[in-house]
Amino acid sequence: MAYKIFIDGREGTTGLKILGRFKNRQDLEILQIDEDKRKNPEERQRLINSSDVTFLCLPDEAARESVSLCTNPEVKILDTSTAHRVNPDWAYGFPELDSTFREKIRKSKRIAVPGCYASGFLSIVYPLRKYGIIDSGYPVSCHAVSGYSGGGKKAVAQYEDINRNGELDSPRQYALTQQHKHLPEMKIIGGLDFEPVFNPYICDYFNGMAVTIPVHSRLLGKKQTLKSVWEVFATHYQGCEFVKVLPLMGEGVLELPYIGANNLADTNKMEIIIYGNDDRICLCSRFDNLGKGASGAAVQCMNILLGVDEKTGLTGKI
Repeated sequence: MAYKIFIDGREGTTGLKILGRFKNRQDLEILQIDEDKRKNPEERQRLINSSDVTFLCLPDEAARESVSLCTNPEVKILDTSTAHRVNPDWAYGFPELDSTFREKIRKSKRIAVPGCYASGFLSIVYPLRKYGIIDSGYPVSCHAVSGYSGGGKKAVAQYEDINRNGELDSPRQYALTQQHKHLPEMKIIGGLDFEPVFNPYICDYFNGMAVTIPVHSRLLGKKQTLKSVWEVFATHYQGCEFVKVLPLMGEGVLELPYIGANNLADTNKMEIIIYGNDDRICLCSRFDNLGKGASGAAVQCMNILLGVDEKTGLTGKI
């Protein structure tokens, strides 16, 4: 029996990527909505309630509306918007963070897919907090770069316009008022008392992301070294299919002494790179903002939810 899947908002970047990852899957039946009815509440309600799994690839308010349209108690909803990420009644869709996250995903009918920047941030901060390397009041700061696809259709059109503004040739920092929409989940899921200082940049390449967090050893309650922090992360993510901790710098981990942000583009992989020295330890998480940071994470959660191999549809490039 094929599971019935509806993607509400499939015309957007994330929706299209999710659909692409379903190619050649014989265990899924994709429910189609007519183009002229894709914003029709009655038709969306019919398809949502006819599905086994509905993906929401919509702005926050539209996602909340779609949830309200669901009256079938058997329907499982995966929301890729910001709307439900800090709602304790929803599972947070990052199974590698902890076994409790994976178990809640497996049992839940409501899953909030993490934000792309938040995925990289939490892949670092969650273990730092879990193992007591930093305390909840640590002044976390974060620097991150992303391809322009993270800005959605409008940004893609702007960057791919042949008559575009020359400023787009360079990285551009944004969220200058420190009010980025991912901050609530970064703080709450990360177990922090305060929101981090977060400096994201949008850059002139399509997809891929690198999120970096520095740690000052002198501010830690317990002495840590570069190697001791690396050992904690290597143990925490040991055996994970999609999240890998690379060997320490200087051990042949990188071909060149640079960390590229698009090395994992079009995959569901995430790599954590730990570098620096015993005084200033840097932790970087790189992945595809459209993969492990969006569509790939959503499909991975669906696989866990349905009890199929979590790698299904996620091992190749898309």
